[in-house]
Amino acid sequence: MYDEIRPFNDEEASAALRRVSTNPGIKKISQYLFPEQDPDLMVHLLANIKSVDQFQNDVMSVIVKAVTKKSTQGVTYDGLDYFNKDVKGNVPKYVLLSNHRDIVLDAAFIQVIFYDNGLPLTEIAVGDNLVQNPFFEDLIRSNRMIKVTRSLNPREVYTTSKNLSEYIRMRITESANSIWLAQRQGRAKDGNDYTEQGLLKMLAMSGTGDFVKDFTEVRIMPMAISYELESCDILKAIELERRAHMKTTYVKAPNEDYNSMLTGICQQKGRVHVEFCKPITFDELRGCADLDHNQRFQRLSAIVDDRIHQGYKLYPNNYIALDMLKGNNEHCDKYYPWEKEQYRQYMETQLQKVPEGVDRDDVKKIFLEIYANPVLNR
Repeated sequence: MYDEIRPFNDEEASAALRRVSTNPGIKKISQYLFPEQDPDLMVHLLANIKSVDQFQNDVMSVIVKAVTKKSTQGVTYDGLDYFNKDVKGNVPKYVLLSNHRDIVLDAAFIQVIFYDNGLPLTEIAVGDNLVQNPFFEDLIRSNRMIKVTRSLNPREVYTTSKNLSEYIRMRITESANSIWLAQRQGRAKDGNDYTEQGLLKMLAMSGTGDFVKDFTEVRIMPMAISYELESCDILKAIELERRAHMKTTYVKAPNEDYNSMLTGICQQKGRVHVEFCKPITFDELRGCADLDHNQRFQRLSAIVDDRIHQGYKLYPNNYIALDMLKGNNEHCDKYYPWEKEQYRQYMETQLQKVPEGVDRDDVKKIFLEIYANPVLNR
């Protein structure tokens, strides 16, 4: 019933990763991450994986830690107390409803945090736009990832959404795995983290129609991930500028998602923080249920958003960008002058990547807004 969307089992993952090992790009990735090691290190590792756990333990955790070392100043986190074992010794499972800034690393950092703290790893919902290439499908579904189908006609959207909803509810109620789910379709490219009500309605599709019972069952925990240097910041700003001036629908260039993946992995991100926020409570759900149908989903999304906005870690860059945007020094107590100059130089370096035909001043304004919006949302 769920074969098209569920993660691969051990046997499927082993076969898939043998296929992945033959891709020429694997050797290049290995050389980038482990320059002191045999160039074929990753090839040999992938070709000999026998289970999903082995892949995550021996390969993914090592890769993400290497990426962390190379491209961040460290990953901090808070809120793991919500995963303390209950009286029966079970770790509670949640739908981790997360803001979304980086295609790969948002969920990857969470897996390493759980791995290092001896917690069960999550399943991860990803859009099928990232698995249209067989190579990526093999890699992603071997890594406990659920395929979310998009871009269908309304009837197909209903069927696939209900199937996904049923799968998520089954996994949570059986206490099998927590599930990481972005709060919206696609990344928040403008720095605004807001929950799509359609996502909450999708989660409700597999329920009984009792709002409180249905959402108590899926156990929503809002989650915020914050990057000191926004992942793909200049690429996002350029895309948003182009979208604003196009008379037709924006169409991604070939390999645009792939380029964003690699940029997000390799780009310097400064400090990174993951905040596991207070789960949605029974009383909050009961307050939502007292409203009419649409208002209850609006209210629930507002509660999730507030948790994420309050949990988002604001860095000096965020305050600096807001002051630069407004042309004042209102938040100068939040940063040092040298930090402002450092951010200005970083921004100017990024703006040099703006291609001809794209308004540089517009891109600069959007670039600053990406960093400033989390302060305004707070």
